[in-house]
Amino acid sequence: MKFRTTDQVRKMFLDFFKEKGHAIIPSASLIPENDPTVLFTTAGMHPLVPYLMGETHPMGTRLVDSQKCLRTGDIDEVGDATHGTFFEMLGNWSLGDYFKEESIAWSYELLTKPEWFGIDPKRIYATFFEGDADAPRDEESINIWQSQFMVHGINAVVGMAGKDEPTKSEEGYRLFAYPKNKNWWGPAGQTGPCGPDTEIFYDTGKEHDPKFGPICHPNCDCGRFVEIWNNVFMQYNKQDNGSFVPLAQRNVDTGMGLERMTAVIQQVGTIYDTDTYARVFEAIDAIFDVKYGVDSGIDRSLRIIVDHLRASTFIIGDPRGVTPSNIGQGYIVRRLIRRAVREAKRIGIHTDITTPISQKIIEIYENTYPELQHNAQKILQEVKKEEEKFLVTLEKGLKEFEHIYEKSGSITGELAFVLYSTYGFPIELTEELVTEKGGQVDRHVFEQEFKKHQELSRTASAGTFKGGLQDHSEETTRLHTATHLLHQALRMVLGDHVAQKGSNITADRLRFDFTHPQKMTDEEKQKVEEIVNQAIQKDLAIQSEELTVPEAKDAGAIGLFEDKYGDKVKVYTVLDPNESRGFFSKEICGGPHVEKTGKMGHFRIKKEEAVSAGVRRIKAILEQ
Repeated sequence: MKFRTTDQVRKMFLDFFKEKGHAIIPSASLIPENDPTVLFTTAGMHPLVPYLMGETHPMGTRLVDSQKCLRTGDIDEVGDATHGTFFEMLGNWSLGDYFKEESIAWSYELLTKPEWFGIDPKRIYATFFEGDADAPRDEESINIWQSQFMVHGINAVVGMAGKDEPTKSEEGYRLFAYPKNKNWWGPAGQTGPCGPDTEIFYDTGKEHDPKFGPICHPNCDCGRFVEIWNNVFMQYNKQDNGSFVPLAQRNVDTGMGLERMTAVIQQVGTIYDTDTYARVFEAIDAIFDVKYGVDSGIDRSLRIIVDHLRASTFIIGDPRGVTPSNIGQGYIVRRLIRRAVREAKRIGIHTDITTPISQKIIEIYENTYPELQHNAQKILQEVKKEEEKFLVTLEKGLKEFEHIYEKSGSITGELAFVLYSTYGFPIELTEELVTEKGGQVDRHVFEQEFKKHQELSRTASAGTFKGGLQDHSEETTRLHTATHLLHQALRMVLGDHVAQKGSNITADRLRFDFTHPQKMTDEEKQKVEEIVNQAIQKDLAIQSEELTVPEAKDAGAIGLFEDKYGDKVKVYTVLDPNESRGFFSKEICGGPHVEKTGKMGHFRIKKEEAVSAGVRRIKAILEQ
């Protein structure tokens, strides 16, 4: 297997599928629009939801991309060999075009051919859905996999997890059956598109650890196998009564983690040992004289520092960038930066660490993601400002420590957790200070309190962090159209400086952020409501067309033009023959929308408030 850099792996994936007739589409924003289920884009499929649900994509039915993603559900585990936050998800998509035969064959070709990834086929294993009362065993995927392995003379035998031992030879157990919890995707809610998947694993060659069970298998936790690709076959629609009906449009949705795949190709143990991470670690050593790969304790801190600042750099530098704050997405950014600074202090780095590391990350990724260089000044200012704020917070925590110790004469495990949760005061620092005073912190009690905190956090954020299809109910579709009418009405009342800065839609209300320097007056809000409701009462038709970005601009369409688009975009126009332009509004948008505005109901603004300097927010509803 030939060494490939991260950039080469990404490019090869895109080039391979381009040769197979796929259009390369750019990564969507890390900050999703109109999806209340997630704070960040957590999977490659999120930006493509409307098209997986049946909307036509302007670039066609075969797509390929590398999508920026962020997952924070296991943020406290980052630093070990497997967990991270920001990552890139490579994916190829079929929207009602090809299906299992091509998907599996192309996956095998890309992975094994020497001119592509060149992985030894004897190290590749695959899993499939074993079947149940809802859907049959995926015999089609089994047959396709067996025919692909035979290209290299490998007789791929089907085995059962925990019963049959995987083999490293040309013949033997290589395909493994699993139930729904391992090899089935969706639906996100109670009903909707779903189907079996086939997951592809790489055999690292490590010896099986018996503590994870007597017999190894691809989904074993011993570390021998690494999942490198997941091919989802959306072929069923789950009904209200629990039955599964075949879909008219069958889709293929695949996901390959770039960092994980690169680690396999570069033959390194973890994603933190790949070339992009190595470049950041080398910069840290050059600036701060702290070397990665020498001390396991220091290594863990360095992984946290680089992972968290990489994620923060991408979030702040995104076209819809978010800055540190105390709520929502901003709170995640704050937490990432502060945890990085805390770990830096723990290993003896007391000078500015955020700026040089973020600068290095920008340098590494700016050719692939130009928005990082475009927003470089903002990124560096925000990380530096947050670092300085946190250092002040740590100082307060130190004073509180002294106050508590003076009052009680000790620091219990519970009090150590209060210092950690309230002041962000590191447990390691608390232990050091208590030891200096001749005492000891009950770390077990601290860990118990910490676990309670984690459970509460995960319970509270279960709905926030779950992935899945956005709600495409009739209510959200109507509210989505209402955001277009609202956007235009605001421009008519307040001026052309008004531009959308984001939106969020649930089944009950819409939230729309826009640029405007001051609070709206009651008269302005009333006028906006009147304009929107007039457009609704006219029962205006809505037209969808596919245009190039220059054509869309020339036609008068508005949109977040700092976003990346493919060669073509979808433009939704609310037609109005009484307007001189022939339309009420025209916007770049993925959809969906109602066919005519008369179906929407009565529009009412419930609240108008500030979000940040120069950005306002409107919350509104549609009443029937």
